[in-house]
Amino acid sequence: MVQCEQVTTPVERLTPPVDRIVTPVDDVISRMRALDATLPARDGLAVFNRVYLAVTEAVDRRIDSGQLGDARAAITLDVRFAERYLDAVEAVADERRPPACWRPLFQFRRHPGVRPLQFALAGINAHIGHDLALAVVDTCRTLGCEPADVEDEFDRVGDLLVSLEERIREELMPGPDLFQIADPLTHLLGAWSLERAREATWTAARALWVLRRLPDVAEEFTERLDAAVGLAGRMLLTPIPDR
Repeated sequence: MVQCEQVTTPVERLTPPVDRIVTPVDDVISRMRALDATLPARDGLAVFNRVYLAVTEAVDRRIDSGQLGDARAAITLDVRFAERYLDAVEAVADERRPPACWRPLFQFRRHPGVRPLQFALAGINAHIGHDLALAVVDTCRTLGCEPADVEDEFDRVGDLLVSLEERIREELMPGPDLFQIADPLTHLLGAWSLERAREATWTAARALWVLRRLPDVAEEFTERLDAAVGLAGRMLLTPIPDR
């Protein structure tokens, strides 16, 4: 198993105001907004949190307007998915080690040589590559269904993420005047694809569902998935010095 560096930077515990919590999705949105209010704008965790908050708010709007098909399945998947990220934040707040996939972002979140686009994509990598597969399994256990029964919801959320990733790359990629920085950055980030990560995640979710009756094997599979995603995240956060 790949061992990532020890996380040393704490974050504050998230305690959303009770009177703002109306639904489970409202709950996670409130928690992400509370986190955003505590972090400096340039903090790598803040960069990802803003991205993920925008995604969750977009999903919430689509749920409210009936655009996500099975509302119960969509809400359950969205909340279980978000809780995986928020649990990692809480682990750091409690001075516990988060999953390996999240450790690079927490370690490098204030590194001056890492660009905002790298932070955003490293967070998406951790959340899609590891958390989403486990969230699909969590959702199926909660609803008493099979992964195939929530595939439409998985695809709709994935389509939103792909659209958002394109916007993130456009907004956070350095401009032509920073060509010396953009050149290695483009090379580095071009090796990662959200679409490929999403396809691998669906395969991992199906495998974990089949392995649920073999807990030892499922645990080993999950640990190796976590470590592999963490290694990819560490590569995405390779510092790129100014020239």
